[in-house]
Amino acid sequence: MSSETLHVPRESLSRATLHLHYAITSLMEEMEAVDWYRQRADDTADESLKAILIHNANEEMEHACMILEWIRRNDAKFDEQLREYLFTDKPITEVEQAAEKP
Repeated sequence: MSSETLHVPRESLSRATLHLHYAITSLMEEMEAVDWYRQRADDTADESLKAILIHNANEEMEHACMILEWIRRNDAKFDEQLREYLFTDKPITEVEQAAEKP
């Protein structure tokens, strides 16, 4: 998978950058798994299989959220952005516009 590839030599990277890379790669994989399970659930006519696939998708969402929380706790800029955009009912573009004002 291309997301596992580093773009610079490993020895050039700090441990923090490597750990963030591992987390981001894992988050991408978890989100991809959610997508795959949901597509398969939509495509099957077998209700028991559909239930299992939806259950699996939900498990992958849990994993993705755990990784996202690790990223938030370990990267100040991600923390700042997540606090700005998540858990608001305002239109997202309005949140961005408010954040951009000095």
